[in-house]
Amino acid sequence: MEKSEPPFQEFYKNLFTNHETWKEKENGIFDDVEEWELPLIDLSRLHHGGWQGADCKREIAEASQKWGFFQVINHGVSSDILEKMQCEQMKVFRKTFYEKAKNHRELNFPTGSYRWGTPSATCLKQLAWSEAFHVPLTDISNMGGFTSLSTTMEQFATMVSKLAENLAEILAEQLGHKSDFFKQNCLPSTCYLRMNRYPPCPISSQVFGLMPHTDSDFLTILHQDQIGGLQLVKDGKWIAVKPNKDALIINIGDLFQAWSNDVYKSVEHRVVAHKETERFSTAYFFCPSYDTVIQSCVENSIYKRFSFREFRQQVQDDVKRLGYKIGLPRFII
Repeated sequence: MEKSEPPFQEFYKNLFTNHETWKEKENGIFDDVEEWELPLIDLSRLHHGGWQGADCKREIAEASQKWGFFQVINHGVSSDILEKMQCEQMKVFRKTFYEKAKNHRELNFPTGSYRWGTPSATCLKQLAWSEAFHVPLTDISNMGGFTSLSTTMEQFATMVSKLAENLAEILAEQLGHKSDFFKQNCLPSTCYLRMNRYPPCPISSQVFGLMPHTDSDFLTILHQDQIGGLQLVKDGKWIAVKPNKDALIINIGDLFQAWSNDVYKSVEHRVVAHKETERFSTAYFFCPSYDTVIQSCVENSIYKRFSFREFRQQVQDDVKRLGYKIGLPRFII
């Protein structure tokens, strides 16, 4: 029977045979990380208006400044759709590795949407022990065959798109900047869904599920299972995020940090690998078109003006050359 697991140890054999073991305690990479709950915001208060709505908006902005991450409940994405989304992605990841990697006609995903490992990795700590389907929203409606998956993805994307736009407008409003910037520039045609699976990892002390990074978008909305593994930097140290089955996780991306002139923080985060347990999540990336120019919404900007295309290209160049992303520091004036 053909295997469904990506052949990490075979494909990246050189990294395993040539690496110098990086010990957990030596680098503080996998020290015992304290588990924290992210700020929890009940979005139903937005519908009440008045002081309750104002308090809710203030909490969203405050969490974006102090944490760069928060979680929301009563977010408008039905629990039925979230459950179906997880069920459907589990089914597709159970397909054989050949079917996933070769875009078998039964799956009918866009070419290049299946990704696993880290092709640019030059050492073990740059290797991501994970697999994913990274799908532009415009391609979901073109997916045939696996109709229950494409229908569920489309329903999920529609709901989280609306949530992302609402949150972005609230964050802009809290900066005193009411505009239709996000409505005009972050269209379904420019946003992405990414279904992630983190397989059990026999060498979980030596590799990440996903190496430390920041997101290259405005906002990311994440639905995850209850396994845990997401960690982020808070006050200079790594903390583990305690899963909440009723909540979606929101994090600020690089573009919002630049647009807000460093008021809102794009925070480094990672996923640790589990030795025996697989983990699933679905991420929605709220992105503008490549031609969109990112500039501070206030005067005396920290960053020079840049297009999303320029930013993405710089990130790709750095990853190819250095093995990791530099991001916003490349664009400081």
